[in-house]
Amino acid sequence: MRSLIAVAGAALLTVPACGSIADRSPQSAQAGGKLHVAAAFYPLQWLSQRVGGADVTVEGLTKPGVEPHDLELSPRQVADIQSSGLIVYIKGVQPAVDEAVQQHAAGEGFDAATVVPTLATVTHEEEHEEDGHAHEDIGYDPHIWLDPHRFATIATKLGERLATADPAHASGYRERAAATAADLNTLDKEFQQGLTTCANRAIVTSHSAFGYLANRYMLEQIGISGIDPDAEPSPARLAEVAGIAKQKKVTTIFTEELVSPKVAEVLAQEVGAKTAVLNPLESQPAGGDYLTAMRGDLATLRTALGCT
Repeated sequence: MRSLIAVAGAALLTVPACGSIADRSPQSAQAGGKLHVAAAFYPLQWLSQRVGGADVTVEGLTKPGVEPHDLELSPRQVADIQSSGLIVYIKGVQPAVDEAVQQHAAGEGFDAATVVPTLATVTHEEEHEEDGHAHEDIGYDPHIWLDPHRFATIATKLGERLATADPAHASGYRERAAATAADLNTLDKEFQQGLTTCANRAIVTSHSAFGYLANRYMLEQIGISGIDPDAEPSPARLAEVAGIAKQKKVTTIFTEELVSPKVAEVLAQEVGAKTAVLNPLESQPAGGDYLTAMRGDLATLRTALGCT
């Protein structure tokens, strides 16, 4: 356990400062006959592109491979938020985006967390942030995109919001929203069927990003750290997770692409398990999209949990 505690760490949290920018320009929000949409990070960018189609231009604020929680906006990106006809985000994931929307584009913000039921925040005692930084305590888990059923509702609501922002193309937005929701509901059924009969229902994850997925499909999430991947798990938490994993005969400890796997790897050695990558879809997957990555997660879960 000493070796497990020794490798516990977290990435540095950076908080940007936004400078003054010009007044909102209606022309830029509807430039070239297309509504300009700013999407905070990958799942929302994917959804905006699917629902918006050819009637919008979508600007992703978080580059591929960047941990969204650590996003630091450039002055150009702040200006892009101000000039957009719609900003699609989830309050609590990226404080820099929350602040920019509040200060410069409150009327154009679409907070996806406001249109679906949310789950309570997952925290652990003695968990803390490196360098004393912490995300805003919003009181709920923001990882709503990992429940396809909720994400389908968000797709429908986004279609309505786009139709309001751009009435000339309202029918197209609503049609694409309905088609996207149908695809997400199909994905939901695949998860329901694929995770119905499993030998184990406990998943140990690097951070508690999978609460909605676990809630929807009756799994038990055991996060090494809370909902914020920058939070450093305490020695007590690491010992607690190791004990739970042994008790529940967990065979796989899940790691993530954007979070260091060292703690999970040593924990796996401690409990006699292997590791596998479970993608929280916080960044664009290589060689696929939201749907293919989620289906990849389903296959990973089925293997790890011994589903038939």
